[in-house]
Amino acid sequence: MGLNAQNITNEELFYGHKACGGCGAALSIRLVMKVLGKRTFAIVPPNCMSTVAFIYPSMTFGCSGAITPFAGTAAFEAGVEAGAKELGLTDYTVVGFAGDGGTADIGLQSLSGAIDRGDRIMYICYDNEAYMNTGVQTSGLTPYGAKTTTSPAGDRLPGNTKAKKNVFEIVAAHDIPYAATASLGYPEDLLNKVAKAKAVNGPSYIHIFAPCPTGWGCASELTVDLAKKAVDTGLWYLAEYENHEYTLNRNPKEFGDVKEYLKKQNRFAHLKDEDIAEICRIRDAKWAQMRTHWNA
Repeated sequence: MGLNAQNITNEELFYGHKACGGCGAALSIRLVMKVLGKRTFAIVPPNCMSTVAFIYPSMTFGCSGAITPFAGTAAFEAGVEAGAKELGLTDYTVVGFAGDGGTADIGLQSLSGAIDRGDRIMYICYDNEAYMNTGVQTSGLTPYGAKTTTSPAGDRLPGNTKAKKNVFEIVAAHDIPYAATASLGYPEDLLNKVAKAKAVNGPSYIHIFAPCPTGWGCASELTVDLAKKAVDTGLWYLAEYENHEYTLNRNPKEFGDVKEYLKKQNRFAHLKDEDIAEICRIRDAKWAQMRTHWNA
């Protein structure tokens, strides 16, 4: 099912939260809920979004919601789905909103099990590239060169020394019915992918690139622009996995200026030219693999 006017609600179903200005995760969830609507069970582990959205007596979600154990987002979703099915409910969506650490590291086992079982759940990873809620620590999705509180930059180290974990491909390796990557900087693409995931009779996964001004050290008004530039520079990509195949949704002939993108963020302010060259090398190797083996 694609996106049309009937798929989008004018209601605000993620409203009144206490997130930082320009929070990419909050903006992403707001867009997702526009497609999912009120008949949704929102499952959120301990992260920034559960912290800012479940503050008694207010409830930011305009639907049913619950906070899960950190490692159990997908397992909790599976339990909600089983209960809803037993009650005979129809026309609903069970969705999880977990961060990059809660997905790539702490919650990966739970997610893998839910996909293997074929549970009819939607899992959304909002990727702001570090454990932001607990003080900006490195996660498995922190990019090379990023400075965090556990990957400091200095004369001997450029910040984080590893590339981002390929979580989208790990999920796809389960032969999941539908998985996609998206970016807050390309909202129509994101909304379309949420609509497709909603229609799947089984597990689905969407990985959203969602900047964090507080953790990244950037101006709050740059959130959407940086999310777009991440795609335009090739440091993030828009893709889908369905019917046993990968497809690149955007395959630029030329990449934007990586240095310009990085220098707008304090977490990369320390980088030397050779560090930026290494970031470009990692990017080029990734794109060579995708262009060779994926549909474009």
